[in-house]
Amino acid sequence: MRYLGIDYGVKRVGLAVSDAAGTIAFPRPTVHNDAKLFERLIQMVKDEKIAAVVVGDTRAFSGFENPVTREAESFMEKLRMSALVSVVSAWEAGSSVEASRYSPDDAHEDGAAAAIILQRYMDMHPSHPRSSEETNLM
Repeated sequence: MRYLGIDYGVKRVGLAVSDAAGTIAFPRPTVHNDAKLFERLIQMVKDEKIAAVVVGDTRAFSGFENPVTREAESFMEKLRMSALVSVVSAWEAGSSVEASRYSPDDAHEDGAAAAIILQRYMDMHPSHPRSSEETNLM
């Protein structure tokens, strides 16, 4: 099962895609949050054969909304109606800070943040049972 991970932002949207098994997330180039955003995302879902989309929940560590939360939730609802695949939210608190560790000069890397969000989700929701060999390696 291939996933698309999204780190939603008012100006930029970070993207990540999983491998076909739904176990490892890979960052993709960031896209602008503009009038063509949904068109690009729908095309990506088709081209990459995405089965589900995971969007970072913008709430703070405390669980309270921030200035972007309502817009991100509206984005998710619109994506649910247009993408024709499952769209779920996943906890994203701290993903941008974690992503900055992997970027030069501590720059914010939206694709890396999307990959972190997606990887957390896949780790918490394995899409297939592990083989006994994989289990023994853990």
